Amino acid sequence: MGMGRAAEAEDLLREAAPRVLAAVVRRFGDFSDSEDAVQEAMIAASTQWPTQGIPENPVGWLIHVASRRMTDRIRSETARRGREDLAGVDPAEAEPPSGNDDTLVLMFMCCHPALTPASAIALTLRAVAGLTTAEIANAFLVPEATMAQRISRAKRSVKASSEPFGMPAEEERPERLRSVLRVVYLIFNEGYLTSSGPDLARAELSAEAIRLARIVRLALPEDPEVAGLLALMLLTDSRRTARTKANGELVPLAEQDRALWDREAIDAGVALLAEALGRGAVGEYQLQAAIAAEHATAARAKDTDWREILGLYGLLERMTGNPMVALNRAIAAAMVDGPQAGLSLLEDLDERLDDHHRLHATRAHLLEMSGDSEGAIAEYRIAANRTNSLPEQHYLTTQAARLNERHC
Repeated sequence: MGMGRAAEAEDLLREAAPRVLAAVVRRFGDFSDSEDAVQEAMIAASTQWPTQGIPENPVGWLIHVASRRMTDRIRSETARRGREDLAGVDPAEAEPPSGNDDTLVLMFMCCHPALTPASAIALTLRAVAGLTTAEIANAFLVPEATMAQRISRAKRSVKASSEPFGMPAEEERPERLRSVLRVVYLIFNEGYLTSSGPDLARAELSAEAIRLARIVRLALPEDPEVAGLLALMLLTDSRRTARTKANGELVPLAEQDRALWDREAIDAGVALLAEALGRGAVGEYQLQAAIAAEHATAARAKDTDWREILGLYGLLERMTGNPMVALNRAIAAAMVDGPQAGLSLLEDLDERLDDHHRLHATRAHLLEMSGDSEGAIAEYRIAANRTNSLPEQHYLTTQAARLNERHC
């Protein structure tokens, strides 16, 4: 089996997954059973195509196999024999002329308001991205059985909603789109800065989120927030290679080798952001992208326009009320007006973020800037004890040890 052919087959399967599922759901009407059938077809393809060759019409092949699986299920359930006439139609005829709109429909279904964010993420990765349950479980460091239960519950919730396969009503679309974008961004964040485990990042998740964002943009090219989200992820991901040393140790933004940053991704992100801002309706992803662009376009850390970033964080905090935004605004305030300005802003976050390691890590950094080594050591240690990410834990412990040696 050639590695090239296997990789080509995997790429084709990822691209085909939503189009195939859309065709089968349109045909048979049952999202849950159709999704299972498509997964079975994808698994069959992943084993057959690398050795037997990729068929001339990969999407048609997958639709045909998945439809056969659905037909077998229908025939085995006597209560549904009335629908057997569906099996007589050529499955290839169910393929939509363009996968874009149907893919967006699938994403709306996978990000249904009845689902928790964790369930929506899992279902989106399986139904739209074409990942297997095992792949998703591995990405989130949970047992496969646990992830299978999560996906099954999500599909039952979608089925219970009785939502027809189609775009949501016009008045519901803005809020539903916000849900889709949030799920995509959560996938990206988990890939870019993993919340637990031995690795700082899982590139396959952040890459998948960027691919999903491109799909949404293809369907909604005029939406500025879609462009803003894609710009934000490209600008953020451009720093990925420089974020860790060869041994996996975390490298803070100010200390990164900017020659390692992906200039092509930065240029693409800046262009997308300019296009989005030109449309006049500024949203939270555009503001976050503007902040990322300020970092990405500064030749050196000391060239960063922190005053501009502070203003952008102020706008973003008023727009979202998100305490993590307030935390980042405190850092920007410290860079503009000194550490005491940042520390005073952190006082308002104690109740809202006291259990979060980033509050303590930020306070430690600002206390160190102010010359309070003893206070910084204590906060670095608290932060290290509250993170489940081993690279972050190691970095924070190292900072505490460094200051302790100097303090002693």
